[in-house]
Amino acid sequence: MSDITTTIDTHLEAYAETDAARRRALIEKIWAADGQLIDPPLDATGRDGISEMAATVQQHFPDHSFRRTTDVDAHHGFARYAWDLVAADGTVTISGIDIAELDDGRLRRVVGFFDPQTEA
Repeated sequence: MSDITTTIDTHLEAYAETDAARRRALIEKIWAADGQLIDPPLDATGRDGISEMAATVQQHFPDHSFRRTTDVDAHHGFARYAWDLVAADGTVTISGIDIAELDDGRLRRVVGFFDPQTEA
């Protein structure tokens, strides 16, 4: 996959996919075999770990989906974008930004931060 926006959107889709086989197929498509997904409360390494982490998030936030809320800003193998975790009724539960590292078109590492950022 060479289009970074499609890669990021597929990542967000996979993160919210409840069907384990479909989620795994999406992850295989966009993630490096030893990729890392790191969010404030959880982290995972490898495609199986990323799929398990997604299942854990879904247990805590059933019937939620992710939506990208900004364009993907990318350069030199890195990208950033903002997102919302949205309940079925449209309520935003959590917002944040991700910083992604890509290698040969696949996600190598995604590090998430939750909003709002606190003042110093």
